[in-house]
Amino acid sequence: MVLLHVLFEHAAGYALFVVKEVEEIGMLLPQVEDCVLNIGKFNGMVSLAAFFPFKSAQAALDNINAISEGVVHADLKLFLETNLPIGGKKKAMLGVGDAKIGGALQEELGLAIQTGGVVAEILRGVRLHFHSLVKGLTAQAASKAQLGLGHSYSRAKVKFNVNRSDNMIIQSIALLDQLDKDINTFSMRVREWYGYHFPELIKIVTDNSTYCKMAQLIGNRKELSEESLESMEEVVMDSAKAQSILEASRSSMGMDISPIDLINIERFSNRVVSLAAYRLELQEYLHSKMGQVAPNLAALIGDVVGARLISHAGSLTNLAKYPASTVQILGAEKALFRALKTRGNTPKYGLIFHSTFIGRAAAKNKGRISRYLANKCTIASRIDAFSDVPTCVFGDKLRDQVEERLSFYETGEAPRKNLDVMKEAVIQAGEVAAEIKIKLAKKEKKRRKREKKLAALSTGDGEEEAGDAEVIIASAVHVRHATENGEVKKKKKKPAAEAVQMEEEAPAAENGDTPAKKKKKRKSEAMEVEPVAEEAPETPQTEKKKKKKKKD
Repeated sequence: MVLLHVLFEHAAGYALFVVKEVEEIGMLLPQVEDCVLNIGKFNGMVSLAAFFPFKSAQAALDNINAISEGVVHADLKLFLETNLPIGGKKKAMLGVGDAKIGGALQEELGLAIQTGGVVAEILRGVRLHFHSLVKGLTAQAASKAQLGLGHSYSRAKVKFNVNRSDNMIIQSIALLDQLDKDINTFSMRVREWYGYHFPELIKIVTDNSTYCKMAQLIGNRKELSEESLESMEEVVMDSAKAQSILEASRSSMGMDISPIDLINIERFSNRVVSLAAYRLELQEYLHSKMGQVAPNLAALIGDVVGARLISHAGSLTNLAKYPASTVQILGAEKALFRALKTRGNTPKYGLIFHSTFIGRAAAKNKGRISRYLANKCTIASRIDAFSDVPTCVFGDKLRDQVEERLSFYETGEAPRKNLDVMKEAVIQAGEVAAEIKIKLAKKEKKRRKREKKLAALSTGDGEEEAGDAEVIIASAVHVRHATENGEVKKKKKKPAAEAVQMEEEAPAAENGDTPAKKKKKRKSEAMEVEPVAEEAPETPQTEKKKKKKKKD
């Protein structure tokens, strides 16, 4: 006889249910579906065997992360070993909703696992009536636990991004491609719009951004004179072109244009110029991000092509998982499926066609070099995805290998072996990584010193007040001892000396004396004041003592 237990994972904890009359339930599956909605009938089918509540929200998050990854958590293992009857005449079978965690439990505990069918319907009923089946758990508490765990699980998944910053690369390359299209469209619009007034400028200035700058600078061609030659040379970077523009403006066939139209053309040209400037800034940003995230891929194939590969794959990790044959035709999926459908020739390259290596290769060697380049791109992406300290050493070495392979196709010179190149790269990368770690350690030390200084400055005011209080207490104690030893008269001389010091310090401060000099003066004056204090008039008691000594 088979005894079926069903494991249910809830935000509040693990629950183990015993299913009564499994075989009868399996035969009457439609009736089971109807009984799931009725709590009274469902209680006759299922009973709670054990419940393990999570101790904290962090424990619940750890357990749910383990379940989503198909790993048996220590809490789940202990719960099942404690409450699941393994021995006896009845064979225990465990029903699980997810086949992935079921396979892990079967390997870990050696249990008979069942998924789907009756188990799915019973779990549906348990999910519906869970707060009624577990004593002490209300529907409100169960919903709060689900909401809290859902928030923490989603937050942890967003923070734990194995792709690092390649999301920024994907967005920036998409924006860069869109900006190229927009700038091209807008520049053609400026050419067409301003061409009514100055059609000869199109043939002289061919670059789009330069044409927009010239349209913004010239404005009305009738107002162009010799004085604006210097400013035109700065834009065009050619004196001959500037002179030809001036001559063409004098004999132009263009129509006259109103000032309002010119204002609108200038505004639109200004927008196009600002877009072109922003595109350059975005390209610099993409270069810096590729240097941080995928330095080897960028060194091998370039920033733009490498970013397009990462964007098309979805992430750097996905690109690292692809084989070289997939990387080779990445971006040419339509051509591949068309060739497979029509039984024609499959494409030799996809996005890597934009690399300079394939353009430099001969027509008969383009397929070979694309296959070799895709292989090296796969190696570089895997190094970037799974290395701790990002360096571009491997990318430079792989680029040298592709160069050697190109020269081999042209001249027949044998390239170096991959093993020798990788050994050199490993040694060099270790040295570079050590230098980077030293720099990071120095930065960390500087940061800690800065924090200590800021903390000392913040607590400095309180220390100064405490120091002043200590000085006042020490001076009071000193005066008390002096009065007990009969040195009151000597102390009375000091205020006069201090007044003299204050009078002498005033002209000294005017003469620009430093604080060190002031301290030396104070010491010398104190030495001069002390003998004066010693020559104080003797009291009658001391005169009597001297007379007694003479008599003795």
